[in-house]
Formats: sequence, C-alpha cells, structure tokens
Amino acid sequence: MLKWLVGGVLAVIGLIALVVAGVYLAFNRPDIPYETLEASYGGPASRFADLPGGVRMHYRDQGDPNAPALVLVHGFSASLHTWEPWVSELSAGDSRLATYRVVSIDLPGHGLTRAPAGYQASIEAYRDILHDFTSQLGLTRFALAGNSMGGNVAWEYALQYPDRVQALILVASSGWEETRQGLAEDPPVFRLLRNPVLGPILRNLDSTALTRQGLQASFYNPALATEDMVTRYVSLSRAPGHRDILLQMTLGFRERNYATPERLAPLANVPVLVMAGDTDRLVPPQHAEQFHNAISGSQLIVFENTGHIPQEERAAESAAAVDQFLAALTQGPALATAAR
Repeated sequence: MLKWLVGGVLAVIGLIALVVAGVYLAFNRPDIPYETLEASYGGPASRFADLPGGVRMHYRDQGDPNAPALVLVHGFSASLHTWEPWVSELSAGDSRLATYRVVSIDLPGHGLTRAPAGYQASIEAYRDILHDFTSQLGLTRFALAGNSMGGNVAWEYALQYPDRVQALILVASSGWEETRQGLAEDPPVFRLLRNPVLGPILRNLDSTALTRQGLQASFYNPALATEDMVTRYVSLSRAPGHRDILLQMTLGFRERNYATPERLAPLANVPVLVMAGDTDRLVPPQHAEQFHNAISGSQLIVFENTGHIPQEERAAESAAAVDQFLAALTQGPALATAAR
C-alpha cells in the first residue's frame, strides 16, 4: 500500500513538473537579434559610438550642431524614444522654442545599445559610460537631463564632473532611499522582478502583460500606454543581453549610493531644474521636493494630473519649461520663472 502511495505521489509530482515545464516553454521568449530591432526602432537619425569596454552605444544627435547642447538620459527599461517629444519641440527649426543640439542616448541594457557579455550595470557604470560617450562626441560643456533612473545617473554625473555640466534637469528623478512600506504602491511588474527567486525565473518569459501594467501605471492617463509602446518596450528588452542587465539593476536597486542633502550640496554651484508629476506612482513627488530642498537655488515644477513621464505626458509644457530655464542662463534671470 505504501509503495503504491509513494508511486502515486511521485507520479503527481512528475505530472506537475511536466505541466510547469510546458507552461514555461510556452511562455519562454528568445532574444531578438539587434539587426531586427534596428530595422524597427532605428531610423535615419540613429548613430552608434564604439566606447571603451566593448559598449556600442546607440544615440541620436539632432538639431543645430552649433546650438547649445542638451544631453538626455532615459529611465529604467526605457530608451531614447521617450525623449522624442522633447526632441521635436527643442531641436526643430520651426518650433516656437529656441533650437538646441539635442543628444539622446540608449544606456547599456536598453534600446539599441550593445554591451559585452558580463557587463556589470550600476548607476556609477552608467555615469562613467556617459562620460566616455560625451568625451568621444567632443561635448565638454552641456545641459544634462535625466528621467527616473536617468535622473539618478545625471545628478551623479554632475557631482563627478561639475565643470562639464552647464545645467542639470531632473525629471521625476530617482535617487532618494525608498521609504514606502514594502514598496506596496509599485506596479506588479517591479515587485515581481525585485523578488530574488521570481525575478530570474520571469526574466525570459513573455512580459507583455506586466509591461502593459507598468506603463499604464507610469501615466496619469493610462491610455497613453499604447500597444505600439508596449510592443517597443517588450521587444527592446529582448535584445541580446538586455534582460540580464535589467535583472541586475532590478535586484540591485537598493544597493546604490543614495541622495542625501550632504551629497547634493555641491550641486548648488550648478543651475538645477527639478520636475515631477503630481500623481507619480513610481517615484513619489515628495522626492522632487527633497531634491529641491537639498539643492540650494534649484527650481521646482510639479505638473498637475501627470505621472512618471512628464516629457511624454506633458510634452509641450515640460519642453517649454526647459527652454525657459536654459534661456535664462544666457539671457538673464528674468526669464527664470519656473513655478514652485
């Protein structure tokens, strides 16, 4: 009897294992070759820079090459595509705003940028690769803007290389230690990926549904998370090596050198504009206030009915605020009227 019972239990376990394996294989998604992704998400403006350490960075350099330069750094799991509304507003000759030389990049593990196997991603690594890139491009003095994780990269860069940063623009920037209990307010995709057991298992599975939820949570108006946008995020995450790097950043998100008033104090020597959306569910709007309070002389704008990506959700308003802020650097403080 016991023999039959043990055999039955083992048979059930084996059946469950087969079902789990079958489900895993059914939802497993292979890498997408870079050539395929470049055909879909590159374009006439796409350029590539071969950098130290084997990184081949995808970037776009648009607008008047002789105009003041503005470098844009996207957030976690995003790409330079998130800046297209600003590029349109700030680099177009027929815009009502001033024309800038706008340079947007894909960080390693994101977009169309290729990183070597074993690349060790971190905020500091991204700061250093940004320095390698801007040096190769001959940018020795420029305005620097970053959204979310890209904001963290931007302010770390400004601390390390203050002589290069003409102005700093933090858009829903991360960097302060998270205090929300259990991060319970985060979208499910981030909570699942941060789980040290589930994260590696989910890495290669179809992430479409979770990505859709995460993007919808990033906007005040969830309809802005279109299916084309979801497809782009999911497809670019499947570039060779990207999922490993994204998982590194996700599992190590607590292991960073957090912002403190003491660390940020030197940024008082750099013109700083802080932006946030009042309904941001990914980085609390209070963190923007912390940046503003910690950086003497900084300006703060909080957009109403706006989520985590003001450069997309409030494209015209946020680009106009950037234009006004940057114009004040050369045309006098009278133009610097950003709302507090």
